[in-house]
Parts: sequence; structure tokens; C-alpha cells
Amino acid sequence: MDEREFELINIIGGDLGSNQRELSRLLDLSLGQTNMLIKRLVTKGYIRISQLNKKKVQYLLTPKGFAEKMQKSIKYTLKTINSLSLIKEKIKTVMSDLYQKGERRFFIVGKSDLAMMVEMTIKEMSLKDYSLDHFEDIPVEKTEGTLLICKENMIVDKSMANPIVDFIHELASDSRFLEFKKDES
Repeated sequence: MDEREFELINIIGGDLGSNQRELSRLLDLSLGQTNMLIKRLVTKGYIRISQLNKKKVQYLLTPKGFAEKMQKSIKYTLKTINSLSLIKEKIKTVMSDLYQKGERRFFIVGKSDLAMMVEMTIKEMSLKDYSLDHFEDIPVEKTEGTLLICKENMIVDKSMANPIVDFIHELASDSRFLEFKKDES
């Protein structure tokens, strides 16, 4: 089952699309593509069409479609949990290295899920005598401490005297995430 088929099964399973035009809009596909997708899922036995009246039909998940939706949802959830574990592990490695080098003052830059995860992971590590503050953006003036970038598309001035860790780039360059991404396909 490809991603579009799974997306359609989720929409039908959630009873979000009442007709083909609405399904087409939700999927951001043409009416013809949506029709073809529906026919393919009917042929595979994942959905069935129930005629309500002359002009109106209802799309329903079959037991096979429901099972496929559950199986894919569980697989996605497990991959997400695995991915979050890898991210936490990377954060711990980076923070342990900084801490062992004597860094004790940290500034999380950005407000994001990643920033929240970095903060939670640091607190879980039970490090002693460190401080942690937050900035929305990179400060213009030099600060005494390590900047932990947790926001995408930040322009970082490498001439700043502060040690800087860009967690977005750290995670993107980690080969374990590239392998994980390949497994997802």
C-alpha cells in the first residue's frame, strides 16, 4: 500500500470525507486521480462503496482495510518512538561531551519540540552545577556559555566566541538517521 492509499484509508476510516469531491480536496488530488485511487482500494479489498441513494455513496473500510490501517499506524508509531530514542541518545552524547570539556552554562536557542526535548534530556541526565537559559533567536551580544541551536534556518555567525551546537545539523548529519530514513521507505 502506498502513502496516498494509506492517506485515503485514514480519511475514510476517520469518516472525514463524505464524497469524492471532498476526498479529492482533502488528498489534494484531482477528481480523476481520487476516483482511480478509490477503485484501486476497492479492487484490493480495503474499502467498499455503499449506495445511499441515486446521487450519494458512502465509503467504508472493510475489515481488511481496517487491519491494514492499524498495522501501518502501529508500524509508524514504533518508528517514531525509535526515532525519538535516537534523538535523545544523540543529545546525551553531545551534552556529555560538552560537560566533560567543562561547559556548564547553556542557552537553548529557539522554541520548538526539539528545544523542549533538549531541555528534558539535559534534566534527565542529572548533571551537576549547570545553568540553562532560553533565547528565541541567537543573541547579538556575546554570552558566556554554549548556544544550543534548536531552530531551523538559523544563520550562525561562526566568528562568535561562544561554543555553538546546531542540533538540527547534528541530527541531520548522523548516519543512524540516514539509515533509519532508508528503512522507512
